[in-house]
Amino acid sequence: MQTEEVIIIGAGPCGLSAALELKRQGVDPLLIEKGNVANSIYHYPTHQTFFSTSEKLEVGHIPFISERQKPVRNEALTYYRTVAQRENLRINTYEKVEKVHKVDSGYIIQSEVKNGQKKEYQAPYLIIATGYYDHPNKLNVKGESLPHVYHYFKEAHPYYNQKVVVIGGKNSAVDATLELEKAGAHVTVLYRGKDYSPSVKPWILPLFDSLIRHEKVDMEFNADIREITEDRVHYQVDGELRSVEADFVFAMIGYHPDQGFLTDLGIDIDNETGRPHFNEQTMETNVDDIYIAGVIAAGYNNNEIFIENGRYHGELIAKDILQKRNGR
Repeated sequence: MQTEEVIIIGAGPCGLSAALELKRQGVDPLLIEKGNVANSIYHYPTHQTFFSTSEKLEVGHIPFISERQKPVRNEALTYYRTVAQRENLRINTYEKVEKVHKVDSGYIIQSEVKNGQKKEYQAPYLIIATGYYDHPNKLNVKGESLPHVYHYFKEAHPYYNQKVVVIGGKNSAVDATLELEKAGAHVTVLYRGKDYSPSVKPWILPLFDSLIRHEKVDMEFNADIREITEDRVHYQVDGELRSVEADFVFAMIGYHPDQGFLTDLGIDIDNETGRPHFNEQTMETNVDDIYIAGVIAAGYNNNEIFIENGRYHGELIAKDILQKRNGR
């Protein structure tokens, strides 16, 4: 069994930030990541532009220089892996944490690497920075599991001259629609809201609205999805049943944290907000010596915490761990 002082689950920006803050205080944590470094960002659309400016995505006070004020996905991936390399962060990639057990001296962490090999660690402190992007919200309708239905959008080229239905009306749905229309897809957007979402990025809403007004994209508000078949999406608007042709369907209705993993650890979750119980001054949960960092702290409201504010969680966590360690 490998012994560590601190283990961080997740090597996204907020996990990296926590690792950097700890390392500068003399603690060299181990990060365990089920995919690659900044795995969630890797799964963003290929041409994704960030909402934040580059300086607000920086971790560990390491400058992030981008070509434009708002960086794109590939620039962010280059930045975060460069930070990991230059700061000599210890990251076990493609290794998934499966179980955590409490023992007298801290926690036993059991994991599995991609070849099926099992690993086991022991550490007195645990930081969970797993984000939420790996767990898409579901429509829970018949046909959602059909092979032409996706919950992630990568790029638009394969959908040229195809009938595509985008379900949703927030940023991920709007971004996908803009790319699809640009690539020559015939797009219909079905959104359960009665008007444009106020969370849509202000610099893309006018372009999206222009596509709707000029009938380059069809859009239905108040659309309640009822069923997806091999070639159509059936929905209801104000009690009236309707359907639209669909060669492909993108259900872009958001994502949520892995609450099952948190509750298995004994962390309390608020039923209404989905927020785990934690101390805002230290980020420690109701379970002693288990901390959370990043968007996972926001529960269902993933518009509350972004990289630009979640990156500061690491400093709070490092300070608390150092105080505990020095007091023992």
